[in-house]
Amino acid sequence: MKPILRIFRYLRHFPWQIGFNIFFNVLHILFNLGSYVMIVPFVELLFGLGDVSAAEPAFSFSQQGLADWAFWHLHAYRDTLGLWPCLLIVAGGYLACSLLSNLFRYLALVFLSTIRNGLIEHLRNDIYRRVTILPISYFNRKRRGDLISRMANDLFDVEWSVVSTLQSLVKDPINVIVFSVTLLFVSWRLFVLFLVVLPVGVWLIALIGKSLKRNSQQGQNRLGVLFAWLDESLANLRAVKSFGREEQREKGFRRINDHYTRSMVRVTLRRELSSPLSEILGTLALVIILIVGGWQVIDGVIHPSVFIFFVIVFARLIPPIQAVVKAYNSLQKGSASAARFLEVLDADEVILEVPEAKVLDGFHHAIELHDVTFSYDEASQGSGQRERHIVLNHVNLTVPKGKTVALVGPSGAGKSTLVDLLPRFYDCTSGTITVDGMPVKELNINSLRSQFGLVSQNCILFNDTVANNISFGSERYTADEIRAAAVVANADDFIQALPEGYNTIIGDRGMNLSGGQRQRLSIARAVLRGTPILILDEATSALDSESEQLVQQGLEALMQGRTAIVIAHRLSTIRHADLIVVLDHGRIVEQGTHDELLAAGGMYRKLVDMQSFEK
Repeated sequence: MKPILRIFRYLRHFPWQIGFNIFFNVLHILFNLGSYVMIVPFVELLFGLGDVSAAEPAFSFSQQGLADWAFWHLHAYRDTLGLWPCLLIVAGGYLACSLLSNLFRYLALVFLSTIRNGLIEHLRNDIYRRVTILPISYFNRKRRGDLISRMANDLFDVEWSVVSTLQSLVKDPINVIVFSVTLLFVSWRLFVLFLVVLPVGVWLIALIGKSLKRNSQQGQNRLGVLFAWLDESLANLRAVKSFGREEQREKGFRRINDHYTRSMVRVTLRRELSSPLSEILGTLALVIILIVGGWQVIDGVIHPSVFIFFVIVFARLIPPIQAVVKAYNSLQKGSASAARFLEVLDADEVILEVPEAKVLDGFHHAIELHDVTFSYDEASQGSGQRERHIVLNHVNLTVPKGKTVALVGPSGAGKSTLVDLLPRFYDCTSGTITVDGMPVKELNINSLRSQFGLVSQNCILFNDTVANNISFGSERYTADEIRAAAVVANADDFIQALPEGYNTIIGDRGMNLSGGQRQRLSIARAVLRGTPILILDEATSALDSESEQLVQQGLEALMQGRTAIVIAHRLSTIRHADLIVVLDHGRIVEQGTHDELLAAGGMYRKLVDMQSFEK
């Protein structure tokens, strides 16, 4: 139940709402009990069960003394006022108690609604904030569909399985306590009979709850796998269709869906078992009480009206006990979802900011890499042990301000990893990276990343208007500034030709645009942001020749007066770079200008000759 307790810690944000909720619930229960108390005089007035002493009995705070005193005065009022006026007074008291009970119940629910929805709001805010600050390496290890399931379905399950039980967790235990104390006061002997049956029910319900939690966790895990399979199918739908794998993917989905359904059936069967079980045990206790209590009435141990009141209150005690049982099982079911949800909140941030980090107010001199190494652990096949995989190995590099540095080399050489280290998407395993002589680990992360603009092969676009994609949703840019950036990126012409120009919705990930158009929007965004350092990660590698030429013109305009770090697949695009760095197996094997590297006849020359041959 630890995950549940973690969720309930968020209740600290609603102290006075919780106070009012408890206050009105107590009033609701007391007036509800009062309405049942009014049944006793009603029965006594109609049937006059039992004998009443001729002299007024002395008042005493005990079951027998209080009953004798109340019944004597009730019969006295009947003799003085008459039967019908007394019945009307009792009926009015019952109606007043019922109205006040329901009024206070509604007021308690008003405050509970604020607590419940506010708690879920805090959870949503925290999970979204956590997702945005977790390092990219975390998402490389997780399946996106499973993360979406945790953030959506598991949170939804927490809301309905955990938060929806707040009313039961507050009202029903109070109900059980108040009604139990009342029964104990009325007849402790009969109440002891109920306590004999109670431990058996608690033990059986606890067994059901453990099984319910286990099956719920299994079901939520399988739902995460189901969402991951669906996400992969939608993301790669063209490949599925082109290779004719629709049937194979459908069979996989049906298999996973069947496993999930079986798990949820088991969850439902165990959850629904607790209610009839508690009903049977409650009925068994009631039957025993009726037999034993009836025998006590015959023997004169308990007043008949008092016994009727005991039976009525006991019958009303069963529903709140059932509600507590149901709430307990809901908590067990929600505990599995809460645990999966909290795994994301508890994930290591890894990229941490030091206390009192320095704010980088601009870029003035150079970026320097001093003996930088980056590696990570990966599971080796077969042995189950983890092996160290080195991506960058003792890299030393200087990127002066205003220069264009190109990174080239075969796939897996470490080019993308190197540029990801600069804005601290990852942290190097050893060595130091500095910007203007200051280690990046000592800088404020937001101020560091604000110096970089990224244009990658995979365009980052949203299902929004062209203007909002260029401005990235920021309201500080005017329409003229957005259009000026598009002009620089060689994108204004095609934007003007769209149905609604800059207000055109471009679809999910910009799929209503061509590859070259999407890339030019990314360039326009970088132009508008005006960062001093640009990272161009194979920005033209996936484009045709015509689109490449248009995008290259935009890139050249973008790079004017800025520091650029370019990862190039097509070497013809970086021949005019100030410095070309050749990486292989995580090491820098060559660096120099295009002409210098050609003359050296090393790996760069081989790459150039290979592309020339392919061309």
